[in-house]
Amino acid sequence: MKILLIQHYNFLNGSGGTEKICTFIANGLAGLGHEIEIATHQNIKGKPVFSLKSNIRVTNIFDENTSQIELKPVFNYTGSNPLKWIFYKIQKKITKKENRELIKKFGGADGLFKYNLRSRASKWKRYIEIQRPDLIITMSIGSLLEITFENEYKIPIVNSVNGRPDYDYSDILWYRSPFEIALLKNAYRYLAGIQVLFESYKEFLPETFNGKTEVIPNPVPQFKKQDLVNHNRTKDIYKIINIGTLASDCKQQHLAIEAFAAVSEKYPDWELHFWGEGNDFNFLNNKIKMHKLQNRIFLNGFTNDPISKLKDADIFIFPSKYEGFPLALTEAVSSGLPALGFSACSGVNELIDHNQNGFLAKDATELTMYLEKLINDADLRSEMGRNGHLKMKQFAPESIIADWDSFLKTLQIKL
Repeated sequence: MKILLIQHYNFLNGSGGTEKICTFIANGLAGLGHEIEIATHQNIKGKPVFSLKSNIRVTNIFDENTSQIELKPVFNYTGSNPLKWIFYKIQKKITKKENRELIKKFGGADGLFKYNLRSRASKWKRYIEIQRPDLIITMSIGSLLEITFENEYKIPIVNSVNGRPDYDYSDILWYRSPFEIALLKNAYRYLAGIQVLFESYKEFLPETFNGKTEVIPNPVPQFKKQDLVNHNRTKDIYKIINIGTLASDCKQQHLAIEAFAAVSEKYPDWELHFWGEGNDFNFLNNKIKMHKLQNRIFLNGFTNDPISKLKDADIFIFPSKYEGFPLALTEAVSSGLPALGFSACSGVNELIDHNQNGFLAKDATELTMYLEKLINDADLRSEMGRNGHLKMKQFAPESIIADWDSFLKTLQIKL
């Protein structure tokens, strides 16, 4: 089967969960004998971060001749030169006026959005007609909208959902205009099938979807028993770890800092380590300085070997506000770490079984309480680590890709 995976944005140079899952699906299906191509549309030079099999093609269909009308960026001067302040103040007013006139020319912001989307969708249509795949997998509803807007295909299209489905077409996580929400919801009509991560996520699909739904979780690395974190060894320094993008509105690493700061004086042989990059580095660094814990809490940056960092740790703390199927959490639990998260967080509350492989806190106070409980009890950490390791066996990569293969073949036969 010739399969085209489409991640219209961020695949090149991207190291997030969607990029990792796109790579996994591509490699897995290629290993089963399918012809695989990944397509993106990015105005950058770059390459995939995660390794792909040599027979998988990656195509960036970006063309500078594809008409796109962009608003001019508004610059805010932050210096102290009064003459420059006046100059940029005037320039800002001029730019805002030009942007308003441009938006008016297209009948409003929705009209401009529609114009740009139509141009990109037309480019996708021409590309797909040349490729003639047997099946298309879109890696987001945004990618689905990119290829289907004002287009029709006789090719079955499947969407891979990397989060709770309603996050993709609503304004729950960030602002989307009613116009954009309506377009995203309508795009579901083009789907022959959709993959969701948990059974409970089915209820979050929109009423516009009429295809087949299949529950296929994300893959989780598996570890041999002898390779699990050893909680019975004596160490000079014990580590609490968090891996994720530094984004406080979602990942809420500041709550992990507050929880550790509340108990840090009692446990001088414990440290808190963050691995990941993001826009909130300065915000979190200031939090650390405020608590005078620069020698106990560390923002370590990006790691290309998260498994080794997990195996060197003792507790995984993951205070996210919302998630889909958090890969860092599953890797931590699979490696034998007890995990801490919030009971209200989607995905996290599916993967952490309270009192079994970790704790689900109702609020920041409970997060601190459960953290201290794990710090004080190596036997509990060990027991929860073993329980988590066993729970993750159901997500073995070979089983997940077999489920994907079976699902796609069913849709191809049906159509």
